[in-house]
Amino acid sequence: MDEDFTDRATPTRRAYLKSGGALLAGGLLAGCAGGNDAESSADAAETAATTAASDASPASETESGSESTEYTVSMSPAGDVTFESVPESVMVYNLVYADAAVAFGHGDAVNSLGFDSDAGGRTLDAYYERLDGVSFDRSDLAQLNSGSGSVNIDKELVYELDSDLHLVDPALVASFDGWDQFDVEEIREQVGPWFGNAYSRTHAQPPEPYAADYEYYTLWEIVENVGQVFREEDRFAALEAVHSDLLGTIQSGLPPESERPTVGVVIYMDETFYPTKIDAPGFATSHIRPLGVTDAFAAGDVTFETSYDFETMLEIDPDVLLHSYGIDSYYDVAAIRRDLENHPVGSELSAVRNDRVFPSGTPVQGPIMNLFQLEMTAKQLYPDQFGGWPEYAGGAYPEIPEDERLFDRQRVADIVTGE
Repeated sequence: MDEDFTDRATPTRRAYLKSGGALLAGGLLAGCAGGNDAESSADAAETAATTAASDASPASETESGSESTEYTVSMSPAGDVTFESVPESVMVYNLVYADAAVAFGHGDAVNSLGFDSDAGGRTLDAYYERLDGVSFDRSDLAQLNSGSGSVNIDKELVYELDSDLHLVDPALVASFDGWDQFDVEEIREQVGPWFGNAYSRTHAQPPEPYAADYEYYTLWEIVENVGQVFREEDRFAALEAVHSDLLGTIQSGLPPESERPTVGVVIYMDETFYPTKIDAPGFATSHIRPLGVTDAFAAGDVTFETSYDFETMLEIDPDVLLHSYGIDSYYDVAAIRRDLENHPVGSELSAVRNDRVFPSGTPVQGPIMNLFQLEMTAKQLYPDQFGGWPEYAGGAYPEIPEDERLFDRQRVADIVTGE
């Protein structure tokens, strides 16, 4: 190691460092992690989630018979992490965990985001605008990724943040330039533990030596684990009930399969379409998959590198085009729709001719985002069943008449704010 960090902080300085770290420590014997940044890029995604158990230990009895405040939460790849109190300063890389922290009433613990906090933060604001009393102050957040080209985190910045917890997948960090598993373990010992799972978004392959034992989770399994970290099990149960009710509403209202459209999920840039499979493993399209549509790209060999030109898209010709990152994020879907209408081939697409090109959700979604994005997709695909999706030209999630909302906004706001 190029520099000795032993005098920056003592390994036992922080109560949170009672991390089991069995996966980390054992993996060190297998060698350094190789590079793998497929999951670190915030673009195309796929989805369908699988398994893995999460588990939080109850308080234990001490020798004197008094109750200990210690508790343990487990999630791959960090393994068991033991806490003596709820983390108050938390490093966050992506919106999944920022949104979860806000959902559990701990948004003020977040000290960072992976990329420009204005870009990602606007998306959160767009949804929170519709929840009374819910907000996320991102004014002083550190930006972990420099945005200079390579996807990376400066280790010095991690030390400066001095976080109680790094709510980031250690396998993801080990894939960044200049990092390996030894560096990840150093931060765990010197600063605070890691707790995150990024590769469940697309079921991408994590770097060695994490790959062999890596487990994949659904979005709501990850959210449950984060709720346990913040000791907000009751809040999780209440939010999960809203999610379950919403899925029930959607399932009971779906039209017969013969009346459902073919749907293409894309990102469009420079006259090129980058497709995403709806039914691929991972939680990236967990806001679309419950709608039971036919995936226009199901027959193709779609990866995150796949691209289609206009002629190929016209051959596939989905009934509906959903453009990812469409809610106050990286793409102006209203402008994209105008470009397609004015293009000699694009104007022939059925989705364009029938005015069925819609802004879609963010694949890197947390629990609150997922609720809104499920509602949005239901309205875009099945307006006769769920009420129409209003015109959207950017900014806040559009106001939906109260009798056409698919979940109770006030119920969610009360859960988040603790009312």
